[in-house]
Amino acid sequence: MVVSMTGFGRSKAESERFSVIVEVKTVNHRFCEFHIRMPRQLLKTEEKIKKKLGEHIKRGRVEVFVTLEGEGAVSRSVHIDWQALDEFVHHISEIKNRYGITGEVELHDLVNREEIIHIEEKETENDELERLVLAAVEEAGSQLVQMRKLEGAALESDVSQHIGLLKGNIGSVKKYAPDVVVQYRDRLNKKMTEFLAGQADEDRILTEVAFFADKADISEEVTRLESHVSQFSEIMKANEPLGRKLDFLLQEMNREVNTIGSKANDSRIAKEVVEMKSLLEKIKEQVQNIE
Repeated sequence: MVVSMTGFGRSKAESERFSVIVEVKTVNHRFCEFHIRMPRQLLKTEEKIKKKLGEHIKRGRVEVFVTLEGEGAVSRSVHIDWQALDEFVHHISEIKNRYGITGEVELHDLVNREEIIHIEEKETENDELERLVLAAVEEAGSQLVQMRKLEGAALESDVSQHIGLLKGNIGSVKKYAPDVVVQYRDRLNKKMTEFLAGQADEDRILTEVAFFADKADISEEVTRLESHVSQFSEIMKANEPLGRKLDFLLQEMNREVNTIGSKANDSRIAKEVVEMKSLLEKIKEQVQNIE
């Protein structure tokens, strides 16, 4: 089964105290690479998140965004530096007595000083929060997998269409290949006859044709190319990550096509080679998105 490396999933899990939103996005990547962004109090769940998503994702860049909301997400407490407060009030009194300043110290003069009174926030950590996060990850991951499968089905259809066209090009090359030697022999015979005033050396012609036939023989390349194409189609049916295997086979196909193009001295085969290289390039673009 062909699975795309591109996908997205989003889920929200709630309790009376917390609300957790998880978004998971994947794009193509050579390996399986996780990037997780979440509040600090959830850092201990990072490995569990990777493990849960890793059950379904074998390849690609995985970006996970966890948002935490709710009154229970942060606990707040008031802290007063009593020593600093005592010294502040004492020094205010001394200033008033030394300079004869009147007036009273108001409450807001004290509470507005952060170095004396401040509110400390502490992020909440508990099992309920972890359970909500993992539940949201599970649901978002499920949506992601479904989207990757749908994308994969579209990729498979497109690639299969190109493979079908490629098989047609290979068939044409096989049809034209035998004519290459015959046409070369006719051209050689004509040239030698003209050069030797109608007295062509048959033995020499046969020797030259045999040498050319061996040099221009593309039967092995065509056979290997057909084998690679057959393997490619079979691999796409496997229920496992396919991308790397398909990419390797494409490299081998390109190698055989290039060799055919360099060996076959025929304009019709050259045209088919151009078409095959164009198809292989299109297939490669699609395979780069396959897991």
